[in-house]
Amino acid sequence: MYRFSIDGDEWILRFSPQITIEAAEKQAVLMSLQQISDKLGNFSHGDAFIMFNRNIGAIVFNVERIPSFILTVSNIISEENWYIQ
Repeated sequence: MYRFSIDGDEWILRFSPQITIEAAEKQAVLMSLQQISDKLGNFSHGDAFIMFNRNIGAIVFNVERIPSFILTVSNIISEENWYIQ
């Protein structure tokens, strides 16, 4: 679990128990979030979004705003498991 601040809001980044990634990959996820920090305030409670990271793959986030600002990484899908039609 990581804590970070964006525009005065304190956010928590947590990882679903089914995800097993190394600490360096978790840090890469956090750094990726900093690149879109200005857009995080636009997500409502219950929203989800995907970020694509060249090294990790597609990262699925779930947004909670009540009772705290929490982003949960619910899944990470490596590029070899992407199916584009």
